Amino acid sequence: MAEIRDIEVVVFDVLGTLVDEPSGLRAAIRDALPASGDAYVDELLTAWQEHVESEQQRIGQGDRAYANSEVIDEEAARRVADHAGLTDPATIARLASAGQRLPAWGDSAAALERLARHFPVLGLSNASRTALPRLNAHAGLRWHQALSAEAVSAYKPAPEVYRLAVDTAGCAAERVLMVAAHAWDLRGAQATGMRTAYVRRPVGDPPTSSDVFDWQFGGLDELVTALTAT
Repeated sequence: MAEIRDIEVVVFDVLGTLVDEPSGLRAAIRDALPASGDAYVDELLTAWQEHVESEQQRIGQGDRAYANSEVIDEEAARRVADHAGLTDPATIARLASAGQRLPAWGDSAAALERLARHFPVLGLSNASRTALPRLNAHAGLRWHQALSAEAVSAYKPAPEVYRLAVDTAGCAAERVLMVAAHAWDLRGAQATGMRTAYVRRPVGDPPTSSDVFDWQFGGLDELVTALTAT
């Protein structure tokens, strides 16, 4: 097990870990279809999420050429629009950019600010290089550097995405901590030699009994306290 004092650079997943992605997408769908009930909005949200997940998997498996998150989000928005009978181009276009307007979790901004006084802090996201700064600005997230997986034409958990973070960190992988609310994300980071910290979120992917991550925290305040108390 790693010692927390050995960490030199902290890398955060963004979608789901620092921002509430389902809530933001749900709000955008409701704005586009204000007469829809909650159950129908949730059905459309599921269709959106399934499209994004399946297309990212197809790209990872080599069944589709790389397309960035804006392209895939536009496809998802059109899928939702077709399902709902939505035809207004401006409304569909705004829906397609919903991934750039996601709310931060209540502890995210303050935790990043506290941590940045002690460590280089990086964001590592599947969001495109254009969408990521807009998302960060909307959510009030501040970084020393935010990295888009688009730089390596891949999506997490592809190993080249984590290597991008390690190369940017400029130190050994075992001194770089990957923080995420998704066990699948942490498994990818772990496979490249990074240290791992799971942070519990209501919409995350919790560890299974076979996962052995370096640390687990109930929220970002716990993580920051552990890192800065050394």
